[in-house]
Amino acid sequence: MSNTEAPAQASASTLPEGITDPNYKPLPGRLGNLTVPQQHALEKFKKELQDEGVFVEERMDDATLLRFLRARKFDVALAKTMIIECEKWRKEFGVDDIVNTFDFTEKVEVDKYYPQFYHKMDKDGRPIYIEQLSKFDYKALYACTTQDRLLKHLVWEYEKFLTSRLPACSAAVGHPVETSCTILDLNSVSLSNFYRVKDYVMAAASIGQNRYPECMGKFYIINAPWLFSGVWSVIKPWLDEVTVKKIDILGKDYQGALLDQIPAENLPKELGGTCSCANGCSLSDEGPWTEEKWRKVETEMGNGSAHAAA
Repeated sequence: MSNTEAPAQASASTLPEGITDPNYKPLPGRLGNLTVPQQHALEKFKKELQDEGVFVEERMDDATLLRFLRARKFDVALAKTMIIECEKWRKEFGVDDIVNTFDFTEKVEVDKYYPQFYHKMDKDGRPIYIEQLSKFDYKALYACTTQDRLLKHLVWEYEKFLTSRLPACSAAVGHPVETSCTILDLNSVSLSNFYRVKDYVMAAASIGQNRYPECMGKFYIINAPWLFSGVWSVIKPWLDEVTVKKIDILGKDYQGALLDQIPAENLPKELGGTCSCANGCSLSDEGPWTEEKWRKVETEMGNGSAHAAA
């Protein structure tokens, strides 16, 4: 019998509930596609967290625990260290207070100088996240906000990403969506401008990689100037090998690669798509998460009572 004729090994875990896409096949290491050792690692991981009083039920469902396990190649000891450090960071950084009370009142002003926004979905149902350093103005940005508030807003967005954006996308496409599709536009960015904001970029990368692991699906760096090789040499050592492999660095001819992954109607016109939201794509927050059901989840998130939907 050839390899192509060999029967596929059954997963040691069942598919999560709520799947309506008959063609859905989970990637390795996800619910519904775990090997026996991976399933045992998940069970051991959860039990040890419970025994040590670290387990927080509303945040640590099986899908979340698997994110930490995948980030540490299913090494339970390493994953446990990672999640314990994450819980310590959440308390020190005041994540619960940020979720409940943070109000980024300067968002419209910040958008003029450093747009950071979610906008619709890619072809795999991932929410698209866009940052435009192409419009970056260091002095104007820090005249209307601070690095601390930018980082708090980033954390607030990560929490919303897990609580409402991903569940909304999952419901829209009929299968679990666990990652984002990110676009970083570097058009006309000077090296001096990047180094002015590198502390924020490094802090943001650290939060994403260490506190919200395995949330990146695709990452496109577009309009990368030839000097970017020097910038990349600064950033790359901060990222793990798995993260680096998800990043595509593209020059001026990026539109084809983006449109292979993103429907033209979901990509802002200025990035080569056809979408032109009434008040600008960067302020529209357009996506399935704007439905009333998910707005309610977001409101509950602000009241401290929301749980990530299954």
